[in-house]
Amino acid sequence: MRYLHFAIIVCLFTAFAVAFVGPNPAAAASAAEIDRGAQNALEKLYAKSAKAKELGEKAVAILVFPDIYKAGFIVGGQYGEGALLRDGKVIGYYNTVSGSYGLQIGVQKYGYALFFMTDSMLKYLDKSDGWELGTAPNIVVADKGAATGISTTSAQSDAYAFFFAQEGLMAGLGLQGTKITKINK
Repeated sequence: MRYLHFAIIVCLFTAFAVAFVGPNPAAAASAAEIDRGAQNALEKLYAKSAKAKELGEKAVAILVFPDIYKAGFIVGGQYGEGALLRDGKVIGYYNTVSGSYGLQIGVQKYGYALFFMTDSMLKYLDKSDGWELGTAPNIVVADKGAATGISTTSAQSDAYAFFFAQEGLMAGLGLQGTKITKINK
């Protein structure tokens, strides 16, 4: 009986993953699609978070990943492509990848934006051959509660991360262990 329950859960998870992620989630987006997605995602984030908009006005650059797909069943992974914006213009493309192992099950789609507040943090992104968030200088993940305490005068971190557009069923969001690498489009 225990195996029957397990088989049902696996079948439901697989059906949900196929329906949620779609028929071809691994297809790389074109530069134009990433540009459009990043600009739209940033506009929606600004509409929902005045603090993100405030930081965006002061940021040196903003790295926006509009669509990150995450799935896991014991072993999990996530992938997304994004654009680095400076003064409203795309100056580069990046991907974000991570893997995990543990008690997990689910599929999720979400996005996040990294607000680079200093030139030194932006140079760190450029000089590294892909870097792992959590090992980089001072990054603050701003959830709804933390974001209310951030102002452009009290912002002391090198970078701020805002999550948005979360859909699906998978617990928790984090940046630790997430690798960001520059890509060519």
